[in-house]
Amino acid sequence: MPLTLPNPPAHARVSESRRGPRGKQTTASPQRRLPRYDAPPIIRLWHLASFDAPSVALVWSLAFAWSVRVRLPTWVLALQMLVVWAVYVGDRLLDARAGLRRWGNELRERHFYHWRHRRMLAPLAIAATCAAAAIVLRYMPTGTRERDSVLAAASLAYFTGVHTGSARRIFSKELLVGVLFTAGCALPAWSRGDWKLLAVPVIFFAALAWLNCRAIEAWESHSPARIARLAGWIALAGIALAGALAVHQPRSALLLAAGAASTLLLAVLDRLRARLTTVTLRAAADLVLLTPAFLVAAAWLVRG
Repeated sequence: MPLTLPNPPAHARVSESRRGPRGKQTTASPQRRLPRYDAPPIIRLWHLASFDAPSVALVWSLAFAWSVRVRLPTWVLALQMLVVWAVYVGDRLLDARAGLRRWGNELRERHFYHWRHRRMLAPLAIAATCAAAAIVLRYMPTGTRERDSVLAAASLAYFTGVHTGSARRIFSKELLVGVLFTAGCALPAWSRGDWKLLAVPVIFFAALAWLNCRAIEAWESHSPARIARLAGWIALAGIALAGALAVHQPRSALLLAAGAASTLLLAVLDRLRARLTTVTLRAAADLVLLTPAFLVAAAWLVRG
């Protein structure tokens, strides 16, 4: 139970820092604190319950498939979202468990949310994993299983290495997440379409995913990293690549332009980070990655 301090007399409330050298009271100008914007509850829940990563994975997978004129089966998209959500829930629960043993100094609101609701989230993540396994056994061809097993093994190695500390000594977590996440999103279209058309967009979106993770790490650790400058250079590269591919690969060019827009939005968030609450900033960092959804929606409307 917290202890309360008695209110001092009115004449004793003047702090020593507000007195002059001879004890005379001086008038100190109070610091103005800018208001911080908080996201709507639905956006906060979208982030805290780990629905953000599956949403980005779904949009990127559909965008990669659209760029090579491939239609992905429904079971592929369902499998991907189930796996991504289960992995992120497991990752945050393990982070929360390890962080609480170290007094929770490194934990964020998303970790506390998962730990508070672990009795609901853990069984749901196990159920999602079982559903994903059933989809693999029922629908996935044998050849596809062999190709996907390589990515699954790499993801498992990352997952184990990060939580044992060995991976962090070799590669940065941000780089590993960016490469593996983008590879998982591109693999369904890669195995069904012309991989040459996907090479440039995949490399660019891997850089975008790395920048997203790097920005989140910098914001949450209050690092002086110049995220806006990094974002500017990556966006410039994306715009240049889009211009180079515009004639012969217009869909790849549009996808790169959407990625460049996401990169610029990350730069804007970096500039506005002091005006946003921590959860809002973290949710917005993933929300701006959904710019390819406009391409997917436009294609659906044209086809419809």
